[in-house]
Amino acid sequence: QVQLVESGGGLVQTGGSLRLLCAASGRTVSMYAMGWFRQAPGKERECVAAGSWSDSNTYYADSAKGRFAISRDVAKNTVYLQMNSLKPEDTAVYYCAAQYTSRGSEYFTRVDEYYFWGQGTQVTVSS
Repeated sequence: QVQLVESGGGLVQTGGSLRLLCAASGRTVSMYAMGWFRQAPGKERECVAAGSWSDSNTYYADSAKGRFAISRDVAKNTVYLQMNSLKPEDTAVYYCAAQYTSRGSEYFTRVDEYYFWGQGTQVTVSS
């Protein structure tokens, strides 16, 4: 089993930055594709960034391109989401997710492709 705990959310002004952390425990996620999702009130959960465990394949939603960056520290078993130039429409609960894959270049972008989820961290961007 993999347990995921997000942190780093909070209240920030438009144009500000936050770095979200997803600390994994239970087993190493070195062979897990990782994803960051968000869900705003009344909206479906959407993938904003995803990454493979090898060769640094990454995916970003159009809304995140150029502003968000996903990365991981294998030694710390932690995945990060750096968010810059935040906008009010980025306000949501952010979740990290992990899915084992034997394919190092594979990442996933759909909710139903991930088995392990964190509890979420709230990000609020004020205008």
